[in-house]
Amino acid sequence: MGWPSVQETPGWEQAWNTAPPATFRFFFAADPVCRGQTMARLSVRQLWKSRIEGGMKPQTTWAEAPSLQRPAFNGRVLGVDPSLRGTGLALIEFMPGRQPVLLRCQTVKVPARFAMPHCLAEIHRAVTAFMSDFAPRHVALEQTIFVQNFQTAQILGAARGAAMAAAALPGAEIFEYAPLRVKQAVVGAGRASKEQMARTVMAMLGHGRTLAFDEADAAGVALCHAMTWRG
Repeated sequence: MGWPSVQETPGWEQAWNTAPPATFRFFFAADPVCRGQTMARLSVRQLWKSRIEGGMKPQTTWAEAPSLQRPAFNGRVLGVDPSLRGTGLALIEFMPGRQPVLLRCQTVKVPARFAMPHCLAEIHRAVTAFMSDFAPRHVALEQTIFVQNFQTAQILGAARGAAMAAAALPGAEIFEYAPLRVKQAVVGAGRASKEQMARTVMAMLGHGRTLAFDEADAAGVALCHAMTWRG
């Protein structure tokens, strides 16, 4: 026994003429949710019968879809680009709905005539001054990924340690980012040059004065942290 055609179903013409445009005149597949039982358990005959009798009602309220947008970072971030004789520091303030503001930047330059302990003391002193003057919420440092030799690794590690110790004493949270990740987040290219990084950072901050490369790198780490941080 075959299924009856549409024209043989009682009341089909009235149901066709009164169906709203959103159904596309496709009755039994138009309404996503039915009362009482789901469409998957109804035969074609039952679907037509339920439609004609007014038993299929569309759901009027839908659950709100979760937002995939990451909440904007709110607060101050101190970016640090560690180096024994040229550590870059950049303090940036972030507020939702406003362009990031560069509050202060500095390159800790130490002449070659001074030994390493003096350099580490200058780095510690400079970071301590930023922490006491601005009380940043987070501190972001650039990681050391590639070094030429073991001695260079020791020197860079000492410089990073001096900066991290000064930032940790007031209790600030410290984060580290690889240079490749910083360039990808800020410039969009992991192999970007220092010139590209400086131009992009100045454009994002609306900063008129040209930043030194070490300061631009430090600002890039702070921007990377604010843009990728998950609270």
